[in-house]
Amino acid sequence: MTDSADRRVLVLLASARGDGNAELMARAAVAALPTGTEVRWQRLAGLALPPFEDIRHSVGQYPAPTGDLAGLLDDTLWATDLLVAAPLYWYSLPASLKLYLDHWSAFLRVPGLDFRARMGGKAMYVVCATSSGDEPHLAQPLVDSLRFSADYMKMRWGGAVLGDGTRPGDVLKDEAAMTAAARLLLV
Repeated sequence: MTDSADRRVLVLLASARGDGNAELMARAAVAALPTGTEVRWQRLAGLALPPFEDIRHSVGQYPAPTGDLAGLLDDTLWATDLLVAAPLYWYSLPASLKLYLDHWSAFLRVPGLDFRARMGGKAMYVVCATSSGDEPHLAQPLVDSLRFSADYMKMRWGGAVLGDGTRPGDVLKDEAAMTAAARLLLV
């Protein structure tokens, strides 16, 4: 693990609404970080990200990103740790998070960026708000998508915390999840 003075956490808020249950979990995780830890927040739904176009087999290379996508890439490369805060939408990733991950395919093919090498060694963590109650296994596809993505990039998988919450603020009643979220980034 990186020393707290050198640690830089990027929180990726993937909900389609602000102040949702996943965000509450992320705030608990960040509040527990040692003093001196740098944190940046990106609300993916608020960014003007272009659609992803797969040109791997036609053009082969991608241009350097511009606009909000360039800023998101800069924050991603700046971070030592990525904390993904996502609600479970239809047993999978929210669309804004899937779009961000799709753009990783482009980043891998931007000449001189060395995206995979620069991502290697970073850590990825997930806090996920579900409405699955006593069926947390329903969130497994979301968790697996992120864990497999981290593995492919040679990132360290820091783990996932699932919290039960449908309506805004519900997750605060899930004391076990909120406690686990507060400890997630400390390991």
